[in-house]
Amino acid sequence: MVERLTRMKIPAATRSLLGLALVACVFVALPPHTLPTIADLRTVAVHAVLVGIVGIGLTLVIAAGGIDLSVGSAVSLCGVVAALAAKAGAPLVVVLLAGVACGVLCGLYNAGLIWLLRLPAFIVTLGTLGLFRGVAKWVSGSRTVVAPTLGLEEVMQPVPRNGAWVVAPGVWVLVALAVVFGLVLGRTVLGRHILAMGGNSEAARVAGVPVRRTAMAAYVLCGLLVGVAACLQFGRITVGDPTLNAGLELEAIAAAVIGGAALTGGTGSILGTVIGAVMMAYLRNRCAALGWPNFVQDMLVGHLIIAAVAIDRVRAISRG
Repeated sequence: MVERLTRMKIPAATRSLLGLALVACVFVALPPHTLPTIADLRTVAVHAVLVGIVGIGLTLVIAAGGIDLSVGSAVSLCGVVAALAAKAGAPLVVVLLAGVACGVLCGLYNAGLIWLLRLPAFIVTLGTLGLFRGVAKWVSGSRTVVAPTLGLEEVMQPVPRNGAWVVAPGVWVLVALAVVFGLVLGRTVLGRHILAMGGNSEAARVAGVPVRRTAMAAYVLCGLLVGVAACLQFGRITVGDPTLNAGLELEAIAAAVIGGAALTGGTGSILGTVIGAVMMAYLRNRCAALGWPNFVQDMLVGHLIIAAVAIDRVRAISRG
């Protein structure tokens, strides 16, 4: 039955939306059978921003046949760098550029080790997971960096001060990035190269795809998005914290896989990834609403990740 469903030509985003609807129905079916309020949905949207933006970057990397386990530590490092820039009195534009530039450097470092030294992506990014976390603790003195947020806190308020936004401005940042990178992946030469490389790197090389340059572009774009997410997180929590985001990489990978990205490479859906991020945020929100402890939430999210990878495996087998 599962294999038959995976063979059906249902778009990845539609499958993700059906999964989100199923999760929503399950929580409504549980006592006390309450529906989420507008405030709940606004909170879910804000909580989906970080995972969604990082998940978009990971979708590019996974579609290219790679993996990046260091994104959680990189977000913490970029957030600390942004906070240090703000603490030094830099204007908002410089603070944002510092955070984003740090993310780009993290992506470039990963890509360089993987493609210039011919090292496995899993091992490299597992190593840089610890490296970036260590650098974040080093530059911050292993303490949270308290700094002025320069108005960034307004971007991630669940109830925006200007009612015309409807939801937090950060949510619209996620939507804009999803549109841009959806077009990049689906309508540009770079996007076609990423998918071709992930599908069969040797065939792509023979066909003239610049494999190394394409892979490096995927990791650098992922790093750029990590920097953007870090700046938004800095606005949300109002400090740079080198200890945050443990497990973010798993949630972002789960969002990408739920959204239709195959861990074997060659496929990916930006819209599906965003829906997957909303699913993860909704799951945590409803668990909290039901009063379930954090360890139950972690167990459910962990099994959702396992289920997502299992579905990806079944899809790979059915295709092959």
